Amino acid sequence: MVRPRRALAAAVVLATTLAAFALDAAPGVKTASLNPAPNKTTSKSVAPSAKVTAPKGCPPGMAPVPTESGGFCIDRYEAAVVEVVGKKSKPNSPYVPVTTKRVKAISKKGVVPQGYISAVEAKAACEEAGKRLCTPDEWLKACQGKKPTTYPYGDDEVKGRCNGDGTRKHPVVELFGPNADAFADPNKMNDPRLNQLPDSLSKTGDHAKCKNGYGVYDMVGNLHEWTSDASGSVQFKGGYYMDTHKNGDGCFYKTTAHGPSYHDYSTGFRCCK
Repeated sequence: MVRPRRALAAAVVLATTLAAFALDAAPGVKTASLNPAPNKTTSKSVAPSAKVTAPKGCPPGMAPVPTESGGFCIDRYEAAVVEVVGKKSKPNSPYVPVTTKRVKAISKKGVVPQGYISAVEAKAACEEAGKRLCTPDEWLKACQGKKPTTYPYGDDEVKGRCNGDGTRKHPVVELFGPNADAFADPNKMNDPRLNQLPDSLSKTGDHAKCKNGYGVYDMVGNLHEWTSDASGSVQFKGGYYMDTHKNGDGCFYKTTAHGPSYHDYSTGFRCCK
């Protein structure tokens, strides 16, 4: 025979258990766990931030840009080139295509950067210097600076800081008239006179305030800059002296319409490593 007190205790336990199951089965009803985890807190664990490191020993003329994968080096200035002849080099005009020439990229303040160059030729020029073309992601990372912004110097455009206001008469129109056919003519689009017109192409570093926190100049305006990703797809970035908005603002400017062999007066580059 079950004693009354023990029977009552057993009945209470059974009733509590059945009630808990009923509540768990009821839609939309939340109940506290009958067996809460010991020492459980409501605070969320935060994953440690990935370590950002910069490369050591960037070559002269290059700036280190830190990343989570060890960083990279980038030319401080848009590239000029020298022609390589045997084991020697000689000056090369920045106002003519480099087709059929063996050229090497140089990064130097106060020189006219090389326009009229294709992605294929720019890649070869970087490799001749022991470097490579920047990837689009590297280029954007460097352009935006240490505290990512739309322009190298901040989020708001300041007219005149970079060579990209586009306020002068279009150089192709100035030389060849308003006929749109000139823009489809490779010879006219590569005319050496285009980048020698007043208020057109500037020397590297002439716009001293067109600089980011890494000490890299002219990433917006002056010349379009070729980039290439791991698959070999190319695009040029940053705009040039006539336009820094049509295909994106400032650092976000990119053009993907042309293949790697395309070049005209507006196409330039810089190297990474």
